[in-house]
Amino acid sequence: MRVSTSCATAPGPVLAVESSCDETACAILAPEGTILAQRVISQDGHADFGGVVPEIAARAHLSLLPGLVKATLNDANLPPAGLGLVAASTGPGLIGGLIVGSGFAKGLALALNRPFVAVNHVEAHALTARLPGLVEGGAPFPYLLLLVSGGHCQCIAVEGIGRYRKLGGTIDDAAGEAFDKVAKMLGLGWPGGPALEQLAREGSPDAIALPRPLIRRPGCDFSFSGLKTAIAQKLAPYGHTPLPRSFAADLAASFQQAVADVVADRINHALDMMPAARLLVAAGGVAANTVLRARLEETARSRGCRFAAPPLRLCTDNAVMVGWAALETWEEAARRGQTPFTDIAMRPRPRWPLEDMASRFTPAHNQPAAGALS
Repeated sequence: MRVSTSCATAPGPVLAVESSCDETACAILAPEGTILAQRVISQDGHADFGGVVPEIAARAHLSLLPGLVKATLNDANLPPAGLGLVAASTGPGLIGGLIVGSGFAKGLALALNRPFVAVNHVEAHALTARLPGLVEGGAPFPYLLLLVSGGHCQCIAVEGIGRYRKLGGTIDDAAGEAFDKVAKMLGLGWPGGPALEQLAREGSPDAIALPRPLIRRPGCDFSFSGLKTAIAQKLAPYGHTPLPRSFAADLAASFQQAVADVVADRINHALDMMPAARLLVAAGGVAANTVLRARLEETARSRGCRFAAPPLRLCTDNAVMVGWAALETWEEAARRGQTPFTDIAMRPRPRWPLEDMASRFTPAHNQPAAGALS
């Protein structure tokens, strides 16, 4: 299995679009993975609702994408005709945003007569660590991925391009969802994860006793609903009166520590289930949390594994990861003798399990649309 992350078989730079939730993003990568340009716009208009409103997100993508793509091409000093591939997140995610982003990218691909690569958003997170130069020593297969974000919390065995096994996942809230809900209880607004982490720096992680759901249980599933309920019970005596700053800080720090303890325990179990893994990769927005990162690094070290997490700008949703996943997909198709490869007929999928990815490399899947790739 290769250690090199070269994708030299791609026919030229890839332009990638990410629109699966509330980040509108575009990036252009050279065939070997060098980032030529990238832009991300974090949408306004959701904070007043305490979460992402799908209709608002889709309309924002529709408004922002044309100008964003043009600006990204200008940043890369590249005309559209200089592109070799076009890619977009095509699932999982909010269906309105996926339709807008993938539809825009497909239209561009057809206009330029270029292949289109549909990217699984979760797979893009899974492969980010393989970007050239991102992880010292590279990220050869197999490795264990912990994906922690507002919509996902799962342990995935990454065994190759298109080869993934879900070892465990959340049975209720995702970790990022729990962070946002607890932040809202503390009056910190939305998105709450970064604000909660900042408040927690003022408090003590041992100040308030909180449960550790599923800790030491077999397997590596997660549960954060009970922890969220415990926070609500701690806040109940205060009613609608303002919280003392010191109490709020202690509660934030104690909650953050409880999440880190639970995740570390689940990762230990996941590593037991994947003894061949010598690398633990954390990805997703919650992977930006410094306390969680430190705990994961300590856990990996205790198990004789390396630990890697993308830089903060690549933890949250971005188009660089989409472009890299497209390049990896193209190279895998080439290795199997299936290029030119196109996903032009694939529809957006709000649910797209990683276990389905292997089917993309079957001859029946790779059917260009009429007039494309001629």
